[in-house]
Amino acid sequence: MLKHRGFPGRLPGSDFQFTIRRANPKGATPITRRERFRDRRPADRRADTAFVRALWEQFGDQPFERGNLDAGRLSWLFGREVLPAEDPFDPASYEALLILDVRAAQAAFPDAFDEDFG
Repeated sequence: MLKHRGFPGRLPGSDFQFTIRRANPKGATPITRRERFRDRRPADRRADTAFVRALWEQFGDQPFERGNLDAGRLSWLFGREVLPAEDPFDPASYEALLILDVRAAQAAFPDAFDEDFG
């Protein structure tokens, strides 16, 4: 499992996890599309915004390996802002390639792309 050096482990001051420490011996947790509803808590929205910002700063618009990125956090964005970058795509692989859809991410999380973020 690739560990993304320099990627934040969590949202500062919270329990919202962005990365995992070690691979699960039973295999990677599959990435699935989770529905985001308008009435999500502000803390959840902040975590999503910070995660998108971290993806943008680390990878930009280039494909990246899932590696140690948290499946739960990716699942909130999967199919909208984060897309498969390979066909066929294995949602249960640490080596799966993903890509940030910058247009969709900017539309959904404009604050993540502000220079004053944080």
